[in-house]
Parts: sequence; C-alpha cells; structure tokens
Amino acid sequence: MRLLLPLISGVLFGIGLTLSGMIDSMVVLGFLDLAGQWNPALIFVMASAIPVTLVGYRLVLKRRQPLFDSEFHLPTNPVIDRSLLMGAAIFGIGWGLIGLCPGPAIASISSGQPKVFLFLLSMMVGMLAMDKMAVAK
Repeated sequence: MRLLLPLISGVLFGIGLTLSGMIDSMVVLGFLDLAGQWNPALIFVMASAIPVTLVGYRLVLKRRQPLFDSEFHLPTNPVIDRSLLMGAAIFGIGWGLIGLCPGPAIASISSGQPKVFLFLLSMMVGMLAMDKMAVAK
C-alpha cells in the first residue's frame, strides 16, 4: 500500500498532463510564444492548477506529518538569491527551447520520441552535475 498510492498519484498526474496537452511540446511552445502565434489553450490548465494547489497545500500542511514519511521536506531558505534565479532561468530556457519540463517529459516516454529521451538524459546529467557541485561545496 505504501507504494501503491504514490503510483496511483503518478498515473493520475500523467493522465492529467496528457489530457491537458502538457505532453505535446508544440502546444506548450505555442503557449509560450507570446510574440508569435500564441496558443492560449494552456491558460485553463494554469488557471485550474493554481487554486487546486493552494487549497491542497493548506490541507496537507495541517497534518502533523505526510502519509508516507516521518516529516515534511519543505524549503528552509526563504531568500531569493542568485542561485535560485539562475536555476529558474535555466529551467525556463530549457522549457522554452523544447516545450517539455520534467513531469510532462516522463509522461511522454510512451510516445517514443527521441527528443523526449534526449531531454530526460540531459535532465539526469544536470541533476548529477548539481549533486557533484553540492558535495564539492
């Protein structure tokens, strides 16, 4: 049961990403192209996700601990620093270049598109590099 509920959550997340069009990089790129042929379709995804997330976080954080861990693992540094801004910029640039971010990329594996696998490989290399940099500090 400990692994079943997270699996079900992940499958539901993947279904939601698929139904919303978030795994179609052309839809995402069209949404991000404000100066060109802007496709507003994903605005409804954003408009529905934000209130659900706000309510969900408030409900979950009222609990003493999460269902499948002994404690919540929340960010402890409230400072918006250069490292955070650089990471956000790199994430945004990557998203804008290919139209995928981690969740939709994982949900897109079944498409068999080479760019999805290249994206996931690049993401893993970046995560490993970040871990190496963090250990070196």
